Amino acid sequence: MDDNEMVVLGGSASQKLSRSICDILDIPLGDNEVVRFSEGNLFVKVNQNVRGRHVYLVQSTAFPVNDNFMELLFWIDALKRASVASVTVVIPYFSYAKGDKKDEPRVSIRARVCAQAIESAGADRVVTLDLHAPQIQGFFQLPVDDLYAAPVLVEAIAAENIPNLVVVSPDAGFAKKAKEYARRLGSPLAIADKERHDHSETAVVADLIGEVDGRNALIVDDFTISAGTLAEVAEVLRDRGANSVQAAISHGVFTGKAMQRLDDSPIEALWVTDSVEREQSELSAKVRTVSVAPLFAEAIKRIHHRESISSLFN
Repeated sequence: MDDNEMVVLGGSASQKLSRSICDILDIPLGDNEVVRFSEGNLFVKVNQNVRGRHVYLVQSTAFPVNDNFMELLFWIDALKRASVASVTVVIPYFSYAKGDKKDEPRVSIRARVCAQAIESAGADRVVTLDLHAPQIQGFFQLPVDDLYAAPVLVEAIAAENIPNLVVVSPDAGFAKKAKEYARRLGSPLAIADKERHDHSETAVVADLIGEVDGRNALIVDDFTISAGTLAEVAEVLRDRGANSVQAAISHGVFTGKAMQRLDDSPIEALWVTDSVEREQSELSAKVRTVSVAPLFAEAIKRIHHRESISSLFN
């Protein structure tokens, strides 16, 4: 296999990230187009010959989620009908990963429905980043590589040389991954006891386990939408004596008044990746973006050359 057989296509939700990945791989971005008709229908077309090629399709699912997910399925179908050798779907942010279980009566397990749709459309492999629930990998009957943003974010945070740092998980569910941040940064771990009572995208912090008094706190999580939980945890940390509060998030979705909440909160800096090309045209001055293009480019290169990608998880 040589690089001439590799094609990277960018869906409309991930054009910037796709271009960055191609720049790193030193290949041109594939030629494709999307047409949106007045009633909402989507039309996708690959404008180059991809017969027998190994195609890597980069498409997040956000802004708008459903349109971009349907576009993803249409791209897979178009590529399979164009007789490609394989389709590897690169989903930097898999929005419906939040729907990973039946925790109320008469509800859909949305992540499983999406996984089945991606498989049925003809995908051969999925590469994603920090799935909200790792067990979603088991919803697929094809290989899934769930990459970690922690090494990329930790490198940026470590460069700040923040003294007397404590890593804070916003809930028990993220404690395992937060422990990995703490290990990499050589810091202790604290865990907030967060309660969510409805689907309003807000939560209440009931308690905090761990010592933060006199320390500089770093909240870590996989995603934020409204920034409500971040702001709430930050207030609790300052009330418990933290000298300062920063945060690091894999996926900065940022909707509605997220930037206002962030600006009004005690958080001094928020590191996020570029997995989501956001609806917000202007971000708070507190937001610092770290690119995951090198991580995805390395994963694509290794998959393409049939090399192990296990080192990317270390």
